[in-house]
Amino acid sequence: MAEEMFTAPELSEQEQIRRAKLFKYQAEGRDPYTITRYDRTYTSKQILDDFEALEGKEVSIAGRMMSRRIMGKASFVHMLDGEGQIQAYVRREDVGEDVYADFKTMDIGDILGVRGTVFRTKTGEISVHATHLELLTKSLRVLPEKWNGLKDQDMRYRQRYVDTIVNPEVRDTFIKRSQIIKALREFLDNKGFLEVDTPVLQTIEIGANSRSFVTHHNALDIPMYLRIETELYLKRLIVGGFEKVYEVGRIFRNEGMDTRHNPEFTTIELYQAYADYNDIMNLVEELYIYVTQKACGTLKIQYQGKEIDMSGPWTRMTMAESVK
Repeated sequence: MAEEMFTAPELSEQEQIRRAKLFKYQAEGRDPYTITRYDRTYTSKQILDDFEALEGKEVSIAGRMMSRRIMGKASFVHMLDGEGQIQAYVRREDVGEDVYADFKTMDIGDILGVRGTVFRTKTGEISVHATHLELLTKSLRVLPEKWNGLKDQDMRYRQRYVDTIVNPEVRDTFIKRSQIIKALREFLDNKGFLEVDTPVLQTIEIGANSRSFVTHHNALDIPMYLRIETELYLKRLIVGGFEKVYEVGRIFRNEGMDTRHNPEFTTIELYQAYADYNDIMNLVEELYIYVTQKACGTLKIQYQGKEIDMSGPWTRMTMAESVK
């Protein structure tokens, strides 16, 4: 039964080979999937940023093997962790003959744990000279080809986990988005706004021209609808006496989709009592300046080859003036 699993017709030759290696490990009582933790002492970025203090000291790192150069009794391997890449130098005399033999059979994409000393190679690259190496997780899928990466846009959006492995700039986008949301919350909280959660499931389809996703509430035996906005419940809170409210909320719209329009997405809505559109214009300008500085470290940002200066004051104009 197990052997049939490794020769399934839907698997590529490489995938079958990788599963065969996993089966061998498991048969020998060395199943990497039973390893639940690894004592990592430093990330790649910490070592690269603090090389002078760590040079010659022992560290433990962990990450995904992205490339490898085997040169007889010694090899170089690049490992990718959550903060970047770092090189490890693996030599047979240091890790042992059996471990080195295993290492040479490992595949790109496998997750390794490496313990060793920090040093700089003859070419100047900061690296870890391995004294201990361990396979932490076996990668059963083949990563996209190194030089071309993952270029198919549809595949990238469907398999974001692969996209973030092979396209470093996508990882940066995820990080930047998180920093933006964090800074936005800081700004609004400091302005006295209260963050709230409003219902996602609603009993009435309130969509105007938008189409809702429909589901069913079993206990009440009624249809329910995923919200298409957070507006109405936030306005009810203003009616109820809360003077400044906002929500970072997930929205669902059952309409067309492409790479720039997802059926579920995040919006940020805020409402303030006793304020008019001039107050909101001032608030939005302050918010963007604050968030840009926090997330980017500068108010001059690059977008599609152009520099945008986010510093104020911003131009105020009517809709008619902006169209003209």
